[in-house]
Amino acid sequence: MRETTLIFVVASFCLLTFSRLMLSVWQWQRVQAAGGLWPILKGGLRIDAAQIAMLAGVPALLGPWIGHYPWADDAVMPWFLFTWFFIVLMEVSTPQFIAEYDTRPNRLYVQYLTHPKEVSGMLWRGYRFAICSALVLMAILMWVGFELFDDAGADPQLSWWQKVLYTLAVAVVVFVAIRGTLAHRPINPSTVAYCGDGMLNTLPLNSLYSVVHAIYSMKNERSAADVYGKLPYDQVSAEVNRCAGIVPISTDIPSLHIQEPTRKRARPLNLVMIVEESLGAQYVANLGGRGLTPELDKLAADAWNFTRAYATGTRSVRGLEALVAGFPPTISDAALRLSGAQQNFFTLAQLLKQHGYRSRFIYGGEAHFDNMKGFFLGNGFDELHDRESFEDPVFVGTWGASDEDMFTKLDELLSNPPDQPTFTLAFSVTNHSPWEYPAGRIKVDGNPATVENTVRYADWALGQFFEKAKASSYWEDTVFLIVADHDSKVKGASLIPVDRFHIPAVILGADVAPRRDDRLISQIDLPTTLLSLMGVHAEHPMIGRDLTREGGDRAMMQYGENYGYLQGDQLLVLEPGRAPSQYHYVAPNSFTKQNVDEALVKTALSHVLWPTWVYRNHAYTLPELRHVPVHS
Repeated sequence: MRETTLIFVVASFCLLTFSRLMLSVWQWQRVQAAGGLWPILKGGLRIDAAQIAMLAGVPALLGPWIGHYPWADDAVMPWFLFTWFFIVLMEVSTPQFIAEYDTRPNRLYVQYLTHPKEVSGMLWRGYRFAICSALVLMAILMWVGFELFDDAGADPQLSWWQKVLYTLAVAVVVFVAIRGTLAHRPINPSTVAYCGDGMLNTLPLNSLYSVVHAIYSMKNERSAADVYGKLPYDQVSAEVNRCAGIVPISTDIPSLHIQEPTRKRARPLNLVMIVEESLGAQYVANLGGRGLTPELDKLAADAWNFTRAYATGTRSVRGLEALVAGFPPTISDAALRLSGAQQNFFTLAQLLKQHGYRSRFIYGGEAHFDNMKGFFLGNGFDELHDRESFEDPVFVGTWGASDEDMFTKLDELLSNPPDQPTFTLAFSVTNHSPWEYPAGRIKVDGNPATVENTVRYADWALGQFFEKAKASSYWEDTVFLIVADHDSKVKGASLIPVDRFHIPAVILGADVAPRRDDRLISQIDLPTTLLSLMGVHAEHPMIGRDLTREGGDRAMMQYGENYGYLQGDQLLVLEPGRAPSQYHYVAPNSFTKQNVDEALVKTALSHVLWPTWVYRNHAYTLPELRHVPVHS
């Protein structure tokens, strides 16, 4: 038993170190630019020691007491094979996860397991070769593990004092290894973070440790104060209201205020919010991108075009919470997935219901994904139209019906309006791996199954819809927003890859005048701006600025564990367990470190603390819902 335990420990160290070396070689340019291999290997040994001690600690402690019995080795071998399987599984799946998300497996890895149908289909269709290769490698490594951990026979029996000394020595080693340090706080991922490249800071971890830590962190909605630091809440609220230009009218809902529209209308306009999946500025010519969206560029030329709009995060749910609820990003999960936000949480749909609107959500996939269905229906939406409601779609891929099917449904609903104004949220699905779309729509460049070609198709479908919309009866009564939820594959060798948060945002329709707007804005500024254009007099808690008046000049971004607050050309970065850092940002990948401005630290910290507080205190809502019981 003691021999088997030792073999498991050595084999695990060898496998994890070899995997880390191969990942470092693969990312060698970034590794070299950040100071070389040693910080990765040194931090990796500490993390691996903690992980392996957790897995082998109990057998190691029991070894001197029961290891001399023949059955003991037979009993411990299944445990080592079981844990070896998960170590192998996580390391084998790591390269593809890094290629997709620029980080080791984390909480997203766990969240996707709750959607096996969609995710398994995506993986099989888009990554068949990688899956087959991984399965072969796993089979080989499992065979190696079986051979290594095979019955080593009974251990020599020790005298009682040898057992005691052995146990005490092992207990000390296991304790120190798991704790990772003799300092005040035990080891955690931030302990081995060593550079400004977020992906490289995950290489000292091993992937099983990364996922287990993510699961542990998900046990509750994380408190930003525990991660980034504390401020008195009255200061937080005052700073957020000051930055938003808010004069509050409530103490229970500290950001509740009156927004007067700049456009007075006899009948408020309909609103259509088109959220484009993974459409970063890097693809859009008028934003300095690669010119893959000629239809969007044509629309932008005749619209209110925001050239410096920034997403709040890297997931669809993060973009949706910003656009539909005006809610800023948090270290916790997005509001759509939080248990306390499933009822009585502010959304545009709740607000517009007070003004006689009917709200609809259109999605080509299955609306239960990422809990969209539960959140939207629980917070003001009246109708959901997802894959099952689409009659005879022209194309159905892994994630659902194609964008043109979604736009067909949108045109159908807008062409047959109810006897009331409407808010329609339409969310596209095509621009997502494994890059599937109907044939014959675009001129394909190279391999059809690429993000570039799905961007071309998504743009084509958008152009087809607006060709119909401009000739329709609903055009003059509707204001449209075209905006991305986030960019695709957000990554980069910086704490916050700001350029990968840059997205298109275009408002058009009705009497919206063409305008190129170069102000720095956030996704959370768009819903407040739309209310003003629609002619809606509103009381709401959103902290976005009404861009028909003044505003802009700041954006906020949650990138994994890091939070970025961009004000003008100054980027303030908050990291878990580390002091704030500040950078002069003027162009993609151009960061110059600055002395930290304490006033900007207070502003950034206030904005990252505020959403956690209002969520936990049910204070991001409307007055008539404030005292309604919230059910879990």
